[in-house]
Amino acid sequence: MIMKALTFFTLAILTTGISQAEKLQVFIGTGSGEARGIYQCAFDTVKGRLSTPELAAEIEQPGFLALSPEGKFLYSLGKQKGVDSVSAYAVDGAKLTLLNHEPISDGGGAHIAVHPSGKFLITAQYGGGSVAVFPILSDGKVGKRSQLIEHEGGSRVVPKRQEKPHPHWGGFSPDGKFTFVPDLGLDEILIYKTTPEGKLSEYGRAKTVPGGGPRHMRFSTNGKFIHLLDELTLSVTSFAYDAAKGTTRRIGTTPTLSAEAKAKENFNSCSEILTHPNGRFLYVGNRGHDSVTVLRCDPETGNTAVVEVEPIRGSWPRNINLTPDAKWLIAAGAHSNTLTVFSVDAETGELAFIPKTPVNVPGPICIVFVK
Repeated sequence: MIMKALTFFTLAILTTGISQAEKLQVFIGTGSGEARGIYQCAFDTVKGRLSTPELAAEIEQPGFLALSPEGKFLYSLGKQKGVDSVSAYAVDGAKLTLLNHEPISDGGGAHIAVHPSGKFLITAQYGGGSVAVFPILSDGKVGKRSQLIEHEGGSRVVPKRQEKPHPHWGGFSPDGKFTFVPDLGLDEILIYKTTPEGKLSEYGRAKTVPGGGPRHMRFSTNGKFIHLLDELTLSVTSFAYDAAKGTTRRIGTTPTLSAEAKAKENFNSCSEILTHPNGRFLYVGNRGHDSVTVLRCDPETGNTAVVEVEPIRGSWPRNINLTPDAKWLIAAGAHSNTLTVFSVDAETGELAFIPKTPVNVPGPICIVFVK
């Protein structure tokens, strides 16, 4: 394992093609422990090193973050003066300046996403069972909530988790014409037709495995497939996607951990899914087992298979993210208060831990990179 790490680390340096370190700004959403808000640090893209995180903006439980398309503005969930809100910040290097905030008025959000146009954003309320739409103004501020859609029902396959709706993520089709909301309580992805102004209307649904508990999803890089993360069954369910019609067809499901691996832990659940820019690999965070599963993905068929399972050297990977060049993956250990760094082999998809890289930040649950 040491030789593997050193080999990947050396390759990462040799293939950068640059002699001086380049820096990425990293913003970290937090949600527990001694966290005081959004933290910031710098990432050295040559050495794979993070600087010591510092507080960038005080806000209670900011959780998930989302950038505007050009990276000039950052949007956050969290409480402002005790009220669950969406907050807008101007980004100036490592500095965040609060522009304004607007109440969600349906409980706290679990996820936030900015439309590719940059004209509006959506939030998914796990507890409230709803999806909210907020316009984004020309100066980057967030406008008053323009729409609230309440989900209904529950698959009731898993007691206490699926008795009612739990929207867990929101995102958009590559062309921005459809909004996708995986709902853990319904065992479905709800698909909404989306106008350029940000008006959502239900269009269709994609059913996953019973009791799967849809959490997050990603499109394949060619836009032909959807890969859905099933939190409760620790699996990835793939769908063929017809972009012209906005419809889906389920292909198959791949477990992220073996039955033997899951049996060794008292509790397991999946957290995050990523697509490698080359379209050939997926990365999934496993909580409890505290690992990242690498899956090979066939760009022509959408079929997936496990390549490896890599421990994160921390606890409870609530979030993982790839750097924009996909040479590095950072795992946020929410219970260990750590960020750990791995190099990524673009040919095999495999990860290698970079020794002595973990840094401490309280309760990290979201990682966002700014070039």
